[in-house]
Amino acid sequence: MNTAPVINKLVVVGIGLIGGSLAAACKKRGVCSEVIGVARRAEVCERAVANGVVDRATTQISELAGELGEGDVVFIAVPTLTVKKVLAEIKSCLSPAVTITDGASVKGSVRDDVVAIYGGEPSQVVLGHPIAGSEKSGVDAADPELYVDHRIILTPLKGNGANHIERVTKMWQAVQAEVLEMDVDEHDAVLASTSHLPHAIAFSLVDTLAHDHQNENIFRYAAGGFRDFTRIASSDATMWRDIMLSNKPAVLSAIDMFVANLTRLRGMIEAEDATNITGVFTRAKAARDRFTNMLSHQAYSKTMQENAHSHIVYKVAPGGTVQGTIRVPGDKSISHRSIMLGSLAEGVTHVEGFLEGEDALATLQAFRDMGVVIEGPEDGRVTVHGVGLHGLQAPSGPLYVGNSGTSMRLLAGILAGQKFESELTGDESLTKRPMNRVALPLAEMGASIATANEGRPPLKIHGGAALKGINYDMPMASAQVKSCLLLAGLYAEGKTSVTEPAPTRDHTERMLRGFGYDVQRTGDTITVESGGKLIATDIDIPADISSATFFLVAAAITPGSDITLTHVGINPTRIGVINILNLMGANIELSNEREVGGEPVADIRLRYAPLKGIEVPESQVPLAIDEFPALMVAAACAEGTTVITGAEELRVKETDRIQAMIDGLTTLGIKCHATEDGAVIEGGQLGGGEVESFHDHRIAMSFTIAALRASGEITVNNCANVSTSFPNFTQLAKQVGISLEVIRS
Repeated sequence: MNTAPVINKLVVVGIGLIGGSLAAACKKRGVCSEVIGVARRAEVCERAVANGVVDRATTQISELAGELGEGDVVFIAVPTLTVKKVLAEIKSCLSPAVTITDGASVKGSVRDDVVAIYGGEPSQVVLGHPIAGSEKSGVDAADPELYVDHRIILTPLKGNGANHIERVTKMWQAVQAEVLEMDVDEHDAVLASTSHLPHAIAFSLVDTLAHDHQNENIFRYAAGGFRDFTRIASSDATMWRDIMLSNKPAVLSAIDMFVANLTRLRGMIEAEDATNITGVFTRAKAARDRFTNMLSHQAYSKTMQENAHSHIVYKVAPGGTVQGTIRVPGDKSISHRSIMLGSLAEGVTHVEGFLEGEDALATLQAFRDMGVVIEGPEDGRVTVHGVGLHGLQAPSGPLYVGNSGTSMRLLAGILAGQKFESELTGDESLTKRPMNRVALPLAEMGASIATANEGRPPLKIHGGAALKGINYDMPMASAQVKSCLLLAGLYAEGKTSVTEPAPTRDHTERMLRGFGYDVQRTGDTITVESGGKLIATDIDIPADISSATFFLVAAAITPGSDITLTHVGINPTRIGVINILNLMGANIELSNEREVGGEPVADIRLRYAPLKGIEVPESQVPLAIDEFPALMVAAACAEGTTVITGAEELRVKETDRIQAMIDGLTTLGIKCHATEDGAVIEGGQLGGGEVESFHDHRIAMSFTIAALRASGEITVNNCANVSTSFPNFTQLAKQVGISLEVIRS
């Protein structure tokens, strides 16, 4: 791929793997007008020209002094301890207009060399480190594709000119590398752990085994993992010697940390401590799978990682019917709580039906980060080795919960009672959501908790506060606020009581009782008292009624439809959607009703019957708060007018769900308008069109099912977040008869 030149001449000092690969990449892509190589030996210069790595080469950079100026770049690709000598030579012969950068793996020593030679931080010298390499070395190893999709870390100095930083950045981007910036000292500390330590271990391991009397068989029968790991021991020994010495303090710190952890693991193996060995290995596996994604605030789950780099659009053909028997994923609310209470329990909790969606995985990872051993998830099965109410450990950094408001609000209650400091953070969407609803009552209990402006995340919780129980009257019905305060109440002196203005989902209370903790309810007031303990139990998570809702509404609006959803949770605080659909005239039948782990479940069959508009009873609103986007589609397909009131909480979900649905329905030809706490929707004929989900999973799925009654194709934008609650939605939608095409761009 050729690009327009972004720099004039490129001079590469050191035409080995690193320098030669940049030279070859720039030549191949037309990044510069000419590539010039500089090497100590004439034969290397000749070979670089013969191989097409450079246009011409010299053994003396001083020979180029008169021809280099503004727009030219010098890239120093020599061993770290040799950089100082090259810099001194460059300073004596090159104009300050020439941009100078490097590829050394250690930036602190190079920074010190720059300051010593230039008497400060010059505008033209921009330090950098390409994170790429190979066990091969020398000019013959030069690879023009080496930097494609690899990261280049720039560590600019305060004195650097913006024009020089921009020139280096554009050069690397032109060879298809990703450019990041980092502080010099932070770079050296991070690379000591992630690059220098692994190389030290690999060199040492191979050296150790080479002296073993069975070394021939060790290397002959080595498995792929050994070969892959020790591959880096074939790297240039001199270069890595220089790196270790240049970054001595950070490397020693990383080695000490590794030795301490390895010693602990040895102790676990010697003591046959299976639980803690499992903890080390499961934490390591999870960290390996998600570490890079966490640092860049990306997703935990594979589906969300794939979606995070794509613009996901649903194109849904009009018409069709909904038929079949399906089971939707496990209940998200119960999945969250199974991890939380299982972690705080004494003993081992086995979970079945865990929702492997982004939000629930965020909760799981948070407790792993606090030292809880958690096996899985695998096909919905999770094993949680509880540490007791007071066994959580301080996390090494902020607890990142992605887009999950449930995780953040409920964790805030648990963390308020811990002795250690903690911070809860999330993705861009979550940082816009209000957290004062839990922060303020927690402060009343004595918690030391701080938020960003206007009560937004991140939440910073200072440990060691002595919590006291309170009597809290919730101004707005919210299961998350109620659960947060009840969980904090497990650590508070005396009794903690929460009075709700309307019934909300009671999964926390039910599960606390399931774990053997006493919970009292008097009218609308729920009370817990500290001093008890949680005893591990087994949990079978029912299918999520919120996820089932999309298919219930799909069948309810589509003539000829007949669908059965199995093992669905019908908790009395969650069945507002069933009650509302019944009031609208839907043909719903519940069968095989039973109780599983304290939660009522049933199979739900829905056959099409014409719907009529209603005034939704406000008593049902809190029981169906997450289901209203889909119910608003049902209202659009009903005869007459549907009026929704008392649903102001919908305005502070992932998006303003009231306005988002009204905007979309209006686009599709429905007469409707939003009110302060709800909406008025006049049933009619849905048309085709393009609607915006605003990255809200429930909005996206609601407009997807709307196409069943539309007269034209519906395009739904920004659907990547569907996986937060319903990872296999598109598969099930196609299975039951919805004509859905997923487009990634």
